Amino acid sequence: MQIKDKVAIITGAASGIGRAAAEELIKYEIGTVALVDVADTVNEIAADLNKAAGREVALPFQGDTTDEMFRKNTFDTIRRQCGVINICIPAAGITRDALAVKLNKEKGKASLYPIENFRQVMEVNLIAPIYWALELVGQMAEDRFTRGLKQWSPDEGVQGVIVFIGSVSSQGNKGQISYATTKVGIEGAASTLMKEAMHYGVRCTVIHPGFTDTPMVRALGEEYIAKHVLPATQIGRLIRPEEIADAICFLIRNSAVSGQLWADAGWHPMPA
Repeated sequence: MQIKDKVAIITGAASGIGRAAAEELIKYEIGTVALVDVADTVNEIAADLNKAAGREVALPFQGDTTDEMFRKNTFDTIRRQCGVINICIPAAGITRDALAVKLNKEKGKASLYPIENFRQVMEVNLIAPIYWALELVGQMAEDRFTRGLKQWSPDEGVQGVIVFIGSVSSQGNKGQISYATTKVGIEGAASTLMKEAMHYGVRCTVIHPGFTDTPMVRALGEEYIAKHVLPATQIGRLIRPEEIADAICFLIRNSAVSGQLWADAGWHPMPA
C-alpha cells in the first residue's frame, strides 16, 4: 500500500520507535499522522514535525492508551477531520522487569513477580495495542458499509495496514516474564486478526525489533547494556530507531510481506 496521502495513527509517538515511525511516514508524504502519547511532550513533537515538513501533517493526542473512551474519541476525531484511518502502529509499551521468582537466601522464602505489575504490562503492551488495531478495522468496516461495499476484493488494492510492535524478547528473556508474554500474545492476535481483517482489505503484520536505542532500553543502564545486550548483537551496537522505522514502512508498502519481520540485528537471548 502506498503511504502518500494516507491517514496514520501511532501510539507511543512521543519518543523511540513511535516518533521515528512518524518521521519516516512524513518522508513518504503521509497525508496525516496522529501522534498519541501519555506524555505532554507529544504536543511539542507534533509542532516540530509540522515545522520541519512545512505543512500541518501531525496531530497530537495526549492520553492513556488503555483508556477506552480516549481511544474511541481519538479515532472519531481523526475520522471527522481527516477521513478513515489507513495505518495503525500501536507502539506504546512499558517494561516492569524483575525475576519471576526470587529467593531470599537468608530466610529461604520465595517472592513472586508482582501480579499488579503483570496486569499493568498486559494492559499497556497487549490489550491496548489490540484494541487500537480493532478500532481501525471497525472504522474500515463501517466506511465500506456506508459506501455499499461488501467483502474486499484484490482489485481494490489494500485499504489499510496494522503494524504491531513485537520484540526479540518474545523468544524468552531473563527478567521479562510479563513483557515477553505480551509480545508472544501480539503474535497470536496479529495472526488471528489478519484472517478476519482482510475481509475489509486490512493487512496485519508484526515487527520484532531487537534492542533499540530508546528511552526504554537506556533505562536498563549502560552496564547492563554493555554486559548483556551488545555482546549478543552481531552489529555490536544498539539498533537506531530510524532503522526500525524504515522496516515498518517497508511492511506497510510491500503487500507481499505477511506475518512477522525480525529486525533484531542478530540478537538472541544469552544463556542464563
